[in-house]
Amino acid sequence: MSSNSKKVLVIGGVAGGGAVATKLRRLDETAEIIMFEKGEYVAFANCGLPYHVGETIPNRDSLLVVQPSLLRQRFNIDVRLSSEVLSIDKDAKTVTVVDTSNGERREYTETYDKLVVAVGGKSIVPPMELHGIEIAPHATDGVYTLQTLPDMDKIKQIADNTDAKSVVVIGAGFIGLEIAEEVHRRNKKVTIIELADQVFAPLDKEMSTPLLNELQNSGIDVKLGTSITKIVKNTDATLTLTTTNGETLTTDMVVLAIGVVPNTDLAKNAGLKLGETGGIAVDDQMRTSDKNILAVGDAIEVHHIVSNTKVRLPLAGNAAKQGRIAANTIFGRESKFGGAIGTSVCKVLDYTAAVVGINEKTATRAGINYKTVYAHPASHASYYPGSESITMKLLYNPDNGRILGMQAVGKHGVDKRIDVIAVAIKAGMSVFDLEDMELAYAPPYGSTRDANNMLGLIASDEMRGDVVHCSYDDIATPTEGQVIIDTRTPSEYDDGHIPNSINIPVDELRGKLGDLDKNTEYLLYCRVGLRGYIAGRILMNNGFKCKNFSGGYLRYILHK
Repeated sequence: MSSNSKKVLVIGGVAGGGAVATKLRRLDETAEIIMFEKGEYVAFANCGLPYHVGETIPNRDSLLVVQPSLLRQRFNIDVRLSSEVLSIDKDAKTVTVVDTSNGERREYTETYDKLVVAVGGKSIVPPMELHGIEIAPHATDGVYTLQTLPDMDKIKQIADNTDAKSVVVIGAGFIGLEIAEEVHRRNKKVTIIELADQVFAPLDKEMSTPLLNELQNSGIDVKLGTSITKIVKNTDATLTLTTTNGETLTTDMVVLAIGVVPNTDLAKNAGLKLGETGGIAVDDQMRTSDKNILAVGDAIEVHHIVSNTKVRLPLAGNAAKQGRIAANTIFGRESKFGGAIGTSVCKVLDYTAAVVGINEKTATRAGINYKTVYAHPASHASYYPGSESITMKLLYNPDNGRILGMQAVGKHGVDKRIDVIAVAIKAGMSVFDLEDMELAYAPPYGSTRDANNMLGLIASDEMRGDVVHCSYDDIATPTEGQVIIDTRTPSEYDDGHIPNSINIPVDELRGKLGDLDKNTEYLLYCRVGLRGYIAGRILMNNGFKCKNFSGGYLRYILHK
């Protein structure tokens, strides 16, 4: 190593640590790079763990993204497995490490010029009574978290056991829903227990309704608004759970999937600054409060571009980006992390749920001015076989039309729509840009006016004053001076309608204008919103007051 070379220590592997170490080597051939991993695996696909449990991914080795031998040979990185960093002395620029790779405990110190902390997060374990049970890494008591390959192996062992009949999953977020589906694939009775009043919290509640229906229709029992207070291990190795409402459940396995918190013990004990969310505070070049220590991944907090707040977003894609930026910073390259927008997607049985930007809950908490529009467009041209409806919700700033966020749920085409909106948000685009966006079209893939174009058009029409949209509360509880008109056909109306609405099909509306009162405000709806919009244009052009319910009757059902 030359006198100008750097010695860089990387604590942790997987997406963040692996990206740092390999980028460091690509930038400098002479640097000494040491990577510490307290487990046996330095780089594995942690997002793929649930899918091996259900054997969607049948080969376990497929999850081993990079072998330590490759890092050593191709990148000349000193990879030290079963080596846990116990402490950081930022004044002396050393770390204390315990090595258990040979079955014995050997403690030593290592110096550094630069240090990168990529220790990730740790699973949340809720407060509850435990009788005869230990919840710890690689525990064998039937209560598990899912973060590592050994965790996955234990869960899969029970899933493989034909004598094990049932599994309880606590938490209905990404991991909870994924593991529930995969265990369900193994013909186990699955119960999901979720403290919130909805599944998949990144969605607003009404947008989660299709997922809840899909889970329940598949035979998965979902208990919302409850949590576990006690778990008892029985003599036959089964587990008895007690919920907050006094119900008891007996099961063969419990998977805790409530979420993760940043693993900040090392940073905190070293005197590094923590942020307002509890994650390690870093600047846009991934530097901590100590100029020689950087941090990336699930342990840090980042700036959210839309809400303009600090957030924790445990997403592998962001961790990998941050790793490359940290390496650039170490070698003096100008590279910055521009902030996050929370683009994410989740498979739930036959449905896909995706989010980007902010939802209504976040906008309300942050005091952000916003409006929403809903649409239920087809995933591709409806006349081409296999078309399915997508439920979509867009948030935008009513002052300038800037796109703030989008949520989408459906069977096909959800992921590509969310990616378009992610680019639009990063580029600072408006609903007018979305309306005019040129997107790929052929009948098997989309429509002449894409689903995203539809959202832009609906919002742009309101920005121009061509339509005024009413809220769910408006149409659920109209005032004395308002009347609800269902603009669908009589047969559609008879199959189900909003209470207290009258049925005037849009194609008959012009002939019945004489029956309407210009002192009344009419709240219009149809199945998805288009006929309501057309009816609104007829009424507005004839001097009537009206509002349209975007998303129509299908949206109303979501709220119900």
